[in-house]
Amino acid sequence: MDMSRIRSFHERGPGAARLVCFPHAGGGANAFTALSAALPDDVELLAVHYPGRQDRRSEPCAEDIETLAVEAAKALDGVDGPLFLLGHSMGALVAFETARLLQGRAEVARVFVSAARPPSEDWGEPDVDALTDEQITGELRRLGGVPEPLLRDPETVRELLRLLRADVRALRRYRCSADAAAGAPLTVLVGSDDPKNSVAQLAGWARHSTAGHVVETLRGGHFALVEHTAEAAELLTRFVRADTAGPSPATGGTHAAPAADRDGARPASAPARSGADPAPAPGPRATHAAAAAPADLVREILIAGLGGRRPALPTDLTALEEAARAKLSADAFGYVSGTAGSGATGRANRAAFDRRRLVPRMLRGAARRGLGVTVAGRRLAAPLLLAPVAAQAVVHPEGELATARAAAAVGVPLVLSTFAAHPLEEVAEHAAGGERWFQLYLPTERAVAVSLVRRAEAHGYSALAVTVDAGHLGFRPAELDRGYSPFLRGTGIANFTADPVFRAGLPEGADDMEIVRRWAQISTDPAQTWADLAWLRGLTRLPLFVKGVLHPDDARLALEHGADGVVVSNHGGRQLDGSVAALDALPGVRDAVGAATPVLLDSGIRTGTDVLKALALGADAVLVGRPYVYGLGLDGQRGVEHVLRCLLADLDLALALTGCASVADVAADLLAPAEAAR
Repeated sequence: MDMSRIRSFHERGPGAARLVCFPHAGGGANAFTALSAALPDDVELLAVHYPGRQDRRSEPCAEDIETLAVEAAKALDGVDGPLFLLGHSMGALVAFETARLLQGRAEVARVFVSAARPPSEDWGEPDVDALTDEQITGELRRLGGVPEPLLRDPETVRELLRLLRADVRALRRYRCSADAAAGAPLTVLVGSDDPKNSVAQLAGWARHSTAGHVVETLRGGHFALVEHTAEAAELLTRFVRADTAGPSPATGGTHAAPAADRDGARPASAPARSGADPAPAPGPRATHAAAAAPADLVREILIAGLGGRRPALPTDLTALEEAARAKLSADAFGYVSGTAGSGATGRANRAAFDRRRLVPRMLRGAARRGLGVTVAGRRLAAPLLLAPVAAQAVVHPEGELATARAAAAVGVPLVLSTFAAHPLEEVAEHAAGGERWFQLYLPTERAVAVSLVRRAEAHGYSALAVTVDAGHLGFRPAELDRGYSPFLRGTGIANFTADPVFRAGLPEGADDMEIVRRWAQISTDPAQTWADLAWLRGLTRLPLFVKGVLHPDDARLALEHGADGVVVSNHGGRQLDGSVAALDALPGVRDAVGAATPVLLDSGIRTGTDVLKALALGADAVLVGRPYVYGLGLDGQRGVEHVLRCLLADLDLALALTGCASVADVAADLLAPAEAAR
């Protein structure tokens, strides 16, 4: 395989299926870096690197589609094992022609064509040489796929238009007969809101395969394939695994079903750090790949600054609290920001992070970083989840709906609270293909608990996190001084009011106060014991986490009673005043459960270096809470996305600056000894 013409961003192990991707007009191989990261360990993405761009800029752009196909086929000639070809827009034609050239020379198992009309039909592409730069950039804005800050950067636009004009000339010259066909089956992908193509316009692909075709719809527009990578990765993996007829690995894909869903057995716990995705070893392949990374947010913001545009919210996430204080109502702000008692536990959480100091290592070749991890058989793009926060509608009318959309857009799993302001079914719709877990407060009426779990299972929630540290509400002065509870006002009980079992227990014609009264009576069970956890374990085959563990013995008991993992947490300081900081409790819990048990941490996370410190002390991933809720209150979905992107960029840079090429490289020796940190 000619690696000067093919790029690999995340090398997989031996035996991985190879998905060869062909870029769109004006695009480069790095358009597929996020999709590469989202694929599971048994699928390796290879991207075709066209001439005329990046390190091939000195070469002329290809004058026709056939030339690109001939070059790609030559680069792939003789590759062992089956190939899966995937072309996006113009790249679909290149992939189709490459598949025809490879017949008899290499095994092409399937061709995926995305956002592309059939090759024998006139695409109606305009003469780009007759269009002004402004007309072309206007069309780029209509189709999406290029961030607005880049379209406002003159140098970037000049380069993009140079490539786009050349590629569209090649596209306009392309001719294909109506009976030209590939010998591999076709999967035709189209965005549900693609302004350029519709399902009806793609029907003609049927005649271009002798092995059949199928049409699949992705959520999004013309660039749905690369903008909603989690959903795309899940779909592609499903076809690849079916075609290769191989067993699904335990680690699964981004949205692969847990082992329990496939074979009826309860999923095994994933190794603590072995699930992290290692970055490729340094070498020619690594240096050629221009991989997109969360840290690219910095460049995006600075380029926008050249045009006088600044972020709407602070990038220092510790400053969000004061910004939220100025905007939110006193009731809403007190509810979100408040802690138990004097606030000692909340302060201890932050002090624990501040007390630790990082000792960076140099010259480790961390030009590209792998943030991916596997937790309880679930592939996550980064070691970060959104913590369950109740009653989010108190800060924004859309509440959890906006949060779910933001989480899915950024690729961070959402853990939905039992006490959400919107029912779990509606949140699932807004989460679309995004990874989501359900946090459960165990109700006193077990029939309601069963109903909640079954509803979560039926609507794509892939794990349960049962919270055990809030059987009694903590003493919270910020709420008490104002006599404020969102729940008693009907906000945060939607999962109950939408539940048929809960409603069956209401008197006929129950008014709002009767509904709230019944909720208050059954919503949490203060008398629950470890036996109740064992009962819950027998109820579901979803991975089960116990959230709110601080003592090592409780962590052991959680595993003994059926938990797959634990979340080290003191509820963000909202329950017990004077409690040990979650970060301080983490090492003891990790030692107690061993390396193979997933251990997550929440309470106090505010920065990327906080995440790094938690990983160094033994966490597999962390949950962040208040910062994203402040973002929600300040700017809705955009605010949540801003917080997540900033946190991931900070983490990405923290990895780079400490010499870690992947999460797998993070170890305890990254932290200074306790005496040196004081």
